[in-house]
Amino acid sequence: MSETNELTSAHRGDLRTIAAMIIPASDEYKVPGADDTAIQADMLATLGRDAALVRQALDHLARLAGKPLADLEPAKREAIATEFRATGGGAAATLVRVVLQCYYRDDRVLRSLGLELRAPFPKGYTLEQGDWSLLEPVRARAGTLRRAQ
Repeated sequence: MSETNELTSAHRGDLRTIAAMIIPASDEYKVPGADDTAIQADMLATLGRDAALVRQALDHLARLAGKPLADLEPAKREAIATEFRATGGGAAATLVRVVLQCYYRDDRVLRSLGLELRAPFPKGYTLEQGDWSLLEPVRARAGTLRRAQ
């Protein structure tokens, strides 16, 4: 299979539906939902190493739904999504991450957030300093993690 065809048409339909549930379109902010054609194309084109987990998540979603997610009544769709979040594990988390990363790199979304349409490097972005004391519990565990080779 080529990179853009790693998902079946049933997978792609369920991906579009669940993506719209994760991030619906907003007239208030004038942004598309994650089911937008361009955003969906980005997801399919950039799945890469996440493809197997996304397929696994979509297969699990299909088992829960028993038919294409879009064919379910909205209340039933929400119930399936709730069960999917509770039982989908790492595969579901990967699917959500893929939806979020593709959504938040769309030019229309970046523009609505007031961000400059450019790569973050080499100029970078200025981040406010946070509360570094929150890392103290991690620092206290020094030596419990294995060193990189």
